[in-house]
Amino acid sequence: MRKAQLLALAGALLGAGGAGYLALSLSTPEPQPVVQQQPVPTIPSVDVLVASNDISMGTKVTEDMLRWQEWPESGVSDGFVTRKSSPEAMSEMTGSIARSTIFSGEPLRASKLVHTDQGFMSAILPKGQRAIATSISTATSAGGFILPNDRVDVLMTRRRTGEGEEGFTTEVILENVRVLAIDQTIQEKDGEQVVVGETATLQLNPKEVEILTVAQQTADRLSLALRSIADANEVPSKLADHLLAGGSGTVRVIRYGNVKESFAPPKPKEDE
Repeated sequence: MRKAQLLALAGALLGAGGAGYLALSLSTPEPQPVVQQQPVPTIPSVDVLVASNDISMGTKVTEDMLRWQEWPESGVSDGFVTRKSSPEAMSEMTGSIARSTIFSGEPLRASKLVHTDQGFMSAILPKGQRAIATSISTATSAGGFILPNDRVDVLMTRRRTGEGEEGFTTEVILENVRVLAIDQTIQEKDGEQVVVGETATLQLNPKEVEILTVAQQTADRLSLALRSIADANEVPSKLADHLLAGGSGTVRVIRYGNVKESFAPPKPKEDE
């Protein structure tokens, strides 16, 4: 009898142990698989000198306008200024003049800066071009909306004199001319301060300089007509050569003591 009880007790203990193990197995979560994270590949980079803010054409560069910025080495183009090749570039470029507008974050190129003690005008003039100034007013410069780097036509207005020739004549003497600068002064009008340009500096080739110089001496008024920015690359089709060659101009006729002045038409071009 005692032996049967011991066997029953052992069986109960084994059953309880098995149930406990089963319960423990069910309650324990399965181990998660270990994911080995691949290392992120590093992209080789270099420090490139960029503009820390917008630098307009003709502005003298100061050190606070420049900063070093990390740049992918594969994206570095020829002409970029790097700390590796020019560690003192920031101080070396301080005091130079911007030949064209440089926007914030744009990498600097040596071709866009110039070191000069003579001002920026000669620095921004392309080779073979000249800068010449002409007087303007709000009435003759598109209401004062003409700004540097705009494109304009130059119109010449002259008075017709003589018997039966009263009035004015206007012609375009130069087309698609780049404005280099506008000399602006502040005047008071109707109790408010307004900005008025008195002088426009234009970029011309030597022949155009001669034409404008003659027009300044003979015209009653020179006006600037603002052109669309889309015309920037358009080749001028009109040039007032007759002002230099005498193909047209004022013709004075004296008849029976009466003086009559009129404008002669340009000479027709000969067939080539």
